[in-house]
Amino acid sequence: MTREEKSKYIDELTSDLSESNVFYLTDTAELTVEAVNSLRRKCFHANIRMRVVKNALLAKAMDKVEGKEFGALRDVLKGATSIMLSESSSAPAKMINDFRKKNDKPILKGAYVEEAIFIGDDQLSALEALKSKDELIGEIIGLLQSPAKNVLSGLKGAGGKLAGIMKTLEERAE
Repeated sequence: MTREEKSKYIDELTSDLSESNVFYLTDTAELTVEAVNSLRRKCFHANIRMRVVKNALLAKAMDKVEGKEFGALRDVLKGATSIMLSESSSAPAKMINDFRKKNDKPILKGAYVEEAIFIGDDQLSALEALKSKDELIGEIIGLLQSPAKNVLSGLKGAGGKLAGIMKTLEERAE
C-alpha cells in the first residue's frame, strides 16, 4: 500500500469514526471465506457496515478524530480486526450472538457506544441489552404521559357521570 493509499484509507476511517456513535471491533480471523461472506450478508441486512481494517491505520484514524476519546480500545488492536459500524447500539451484538450459534467467531474485542467503551467478549450480553437512544426517549415520553392520561381519563369519566346526574335531575324536575 502506497503512502497516498494509506492516507486515503486513514481519512476514510477517520470519517467513519467521526460520523458513527456506535462501532464494534471484532476478531474474524480463521473464519472461512464462506462464513465471512455470510457474516457480511447478515451485516448488510441488519444495516451494519463491516470492513476488515489494519490495526496501525485504525489507531492513526482514532488519533485524528476530534471530540471523541477511544481510550482502552487502542489496546485491543492486535491480530485480525474487523470494524462494524451501526446506527443502533445493540444491533451488532444481536447479530454477533445470532451468527455465533453456528460459528465460533466473531469475537468481540471492544465496542464504542455513545462515548461508552466496552472491552472484551464478556460484554456482549450487556451490549445486546442496551436500548437505543430513540427507544429510551420513547420510554421516557410514555412515562411522562402516563400520569396526564390517567388524570384526563378520570376527568372525562367524572364529567360523564356528572352530566348523567344533571340530566336525571332535569328530567325529575319536569
